[in-house]
Amino acid sequence: MQFKNPEIFFFLFLLVIPIVVHLFQLRRFKKEYFTNVKLLKQLSIQTRKSSKIKKWLLLATRLLLLTTIIIAFAQPFFKAKDTKNNANEMYIVLDNSFSMQAKGQKGELLKRAMQELLENTPENQTFSLITNSETYWNTDIKSIQKELQNLKYSALPFQLESAMIKIKSRKSIYNKDVIIITDAAGMLPNQLKSIDENSNTYFVIPKAENQNNVSIDSVFIHQTIDEFYEIGLKLTVFGEKNNNIPLALYNQNKLIAKTQAKLDTKEKIIYFTIPKNEFNGYASITDSGLAYDNILYFSISKPDKINVTSIGVPKKSDFLSRIYTNDEFNYINFDILTLDYNAIEKQDAIILNELDEIPQALQTTLKSFVEKGGNLIQIPSSKSSIGNMNTFLQNFGSIQYKLLEDKEKKITKINFDNPLFNGVFESKITNFQYPKTKVSYGISTSNPAILNYEDQSYFLTSINNTRNGSGGSIYIFAAPINLENSNFQQSPLIVPVFYKMALNNQNTGVKSFSIGNNSSFFVDTTLPKDAILEVSNNDEAFIPIQQIMNNKVKLTFSDLPEQAGNFKIINKKEILQNISFNYNRTESNLEKTDENIISDYKTIDSIATVFDTLHTDRTDTQIWKWFVIFALLFVLCEMAIIRFVK
Repeated sequence: MQFKNPEIFFFLFLLVIPIVVHLFQLRRFKKEYFTNVKLLKQLSIQTRKSSKIKKWLLLATRLLLLTTIIIAFAQPFFKAKDTKNNANEMYIVLDNSFSMQAKGQKGELLKRAMQELLENTPENQTFSLITNSETYWNTDIKSIQKELQNLKYSALPFQLESAMIKIKSRKSIYNKDVIIITDAAGMLPNQLKSIDENSNTYFVIPKAENQNNVSIDSVFIHQTIDEFYEIGLKLTVFGEKNNNIPLALYNQNKLIAKTQAKLDTKEKIIYFTIPKNEFNGYASITDSGLAYDNILYFSISKPDKINVTSIGVPKKSDFLSRIYTNDEFNYINFDILTLDYNAIEKQDAIILNELDEIPQALQTTLKSFVEKGGNLIQIPSSKSSIGNMNTFLQNFGSIQYKLLEDKEKKITKINFDNPLFNGVFESKITNFQYPKTKVSYGISTSNPAILNYEDQSYFLTSINNTRNGSGGSIYIFAAPINLENSNFQQSPLIVPVFYKMALNNQNTGVKSFSIGNNSSFFVDTTLPKDAILEVSNNDEAFIPIQQIMNNKVKLTFSDLPEQAGNFKIINKKEILQNISFNYNRTESNLEKTDENIISDYKTIDSIATVFDTLHTDRTDTQIWKWFVIFALLFVLCEMAIIRFVK
């Protein structure tokens, strides 16, 4: 027990007063004898005895009364067990990612967490609130009540490391209390390393009652049939399968198709046939899981012919004219000596077909072409200089040719997960007529293969031009594919491979981007230097980062827009193109939650319990009120003694 005002104990000297008074009351009196009546004498003796007991009781009661009053004014208390952290700064990390959209016993996890914060946070408590999208420093619950009530789900996934970096950046002489409110969906053990060991960290893990969820992951054009597109919608099932859910397709907010999807596998592709016209709409499902991944927005531009140029000997390029037909492509072949460099920037795909050497001027032009979103296909010649080819490839990433091998190899393995083969095969085939090559180069790269030889070496691989984020792709063959060296031209694989490699998603196909991926997009338009393109719809408008490149404008979206939807790219009042954005599907799997990874930290079942625990552990137990109660009891005892004891 400790005392807040120990100097009050000097008043204990006041206990002398009732003792002195009592001693005066007990002083001896001189005896006076009256008539010798036996009865009166006995009564006198009894009265003196009872009076003496009463005075001793009153003395004890008054001493205890005065003592308890003095102790009460000294304010005794029991010291809190965690009093050293009483001045800690508080930080609340609130996960407002889409996985918190799941429903618990009392509704959506995020909305329930916000309500508990509003109801249980002490009004005098100063804290900082950090969400996926917003940060509020040194505030209180009244000051941010409106902001908390209007907090929306964030397209950004929950990043514990980012929140911890923000907290560590706030230098202070005090320790820190960190309350992390998250469902822990997708949290990995290495993310916990960012937590400061000197901080008191508490996890509040709201739990979803239903972990089943269905997500529309992606859309692609499966094939073109005359005047129609056959598009494929990929659905992913998390949790229980064998459910039927409604799937609808909307163009310009008008329902154009509807079906029932039977989800008997973890991944399901549903096909729709739509007119080969401009499309700006979305696909929608209805399920009992998360709502944010039930809609996939996408745009398909009005089909234009794709510009493809091959550079090489005309005789070796004849097979390309049979693939790139006039109904879909503008195809032309140039010999290296007659190449029109000015025409390159207008192309969607360039094929370097067995050039013995790539001139420096062409290397520079092709580097700019790829940076602007064009696709490049490199087919080596058996007479090519390895140094020349590798110098050229260094412009695009970590990939190098190795020595030429004079060895016949069969092409036996297909990477079915590569986008080139989306919709090409109904099932994964392992037994087909293997094409082969007589001589081939080795390829050194960390990029995945598209086609492999039987010895697992590369025949075809690709580089996505992520160095500058433009989206152009580079495809690299390991061997010449002329008829003298290979029978790949007679293989059924050659048509889908070259057809898909020429497709440039900037100018054809589906335009659907994930928010937060820092995507880039090229718009074919010519602008003056002071002109600005805007991206907007009915609910939101923003100006992306843009770079004017001759007859194109490169748009970089960073973390914009804030909400998914169909948008238009506008130059003043002119609509240049449609484009769509969707929330990243990283939060769709509610089964990824693993609470065992936070077993080393304090896990508390509710926000109310956190504040109660902190208050209990850090608040001294005041007991002066008990001494006031004791004093009142002694007053009552004194009154009772005076009244009832004779």
